[in-house]
Amino acid sequence: CARRWRGLARRSSEIEPLGWDAPAARHCQNCRFKLAKHSSSGVTTPFARISRSRPLNITRRTLTAALSLAGAAAALGLSPWQLVSQANAQTAAEISQVGELGDMALGSKDAPVTIIEYASMTCPHCAAFTKDVFPQIKTNYIDTGKVRFIFREFPLDQVALAASALARCVAKDDAPKYFAIVDILFKQQNDLASDALGTINRVGKQAGFSEQMIKDCVQSDPKIQKGILDVREHAYTKLKVNSTPFFFVNGTVVKGETSFEAFEKLIKPLLKS
Repeated sequence: CARRWRGLARRSSEIEPLGWDAPAARHCQNCRFKLAKHSSSGVTTPFARISRSRPLNITRRTLTAALSLAGAAAALGLSPWQLVSQANAQTAAEISQVGELGDMALGSKDAPVTIIEYASMTCPHCAAFTKDVFPQIKTNYIDTGKVRFIFREFPLDQVALAASALARCVAKDDAPKYFAIVDILFKQQNDLASDALGTINRVGKQAGFSEQMIKDCVQSDPKIQKGILDVREHAYTKLKVNSTPFFFVNGTVVKGETSFEAFEKLIKPLLKS
């Protein structure tokens, strides 16, 4: 990532060189992370150490799929690696599977286009998307009933997990409130990097939580912790999500921070069909 977070791998464009003149990958990736295992009670504390596994490798099948998509990606102004063919695609049922905590979504349930984002609160590219691209998607497509936007947590480290837990606790089932807290946390990334606990406490208190309520949420609430980790595990193992931001646009994968114009080129044909 552009900003080095403790425990994260190098910028993904350094890990996975494309081999031709293409834009550097604009996503955050902890390619060596391994899901923390739940205890016998099913609880994992957000600040528990996340173990590591070997780096992810690019298979011949993935390479062939990326090459076959080069023309389509160029038309959309994307790197070929940002689109994944249906040969590697996940089933609609796997993509639409909702975790125990429920999805946080904005937009009509009857919208013809659904965008699902997997994001980490400590990913600078996720923050940039939320700041620069999401408001345009919201104004032009979500608020007009054309797109339903679902945000799913994919924490890359303990700080991201704690921040996601706070957003869930504060918002409960109020999706607009949840998106507002997420926006605030993304804007506080520099502070999260230097003083994670202090920043989480400050944001929680601004939302009306006491320090004890914040502690109970990010360190002691088994449902919140397990719910977030289960969603991440499903995304990683079943949907092959391995970096953030990671999007599904009606089942088509878009990987990395992407421009509003590129999203429009995907959305408009879906609206016509």
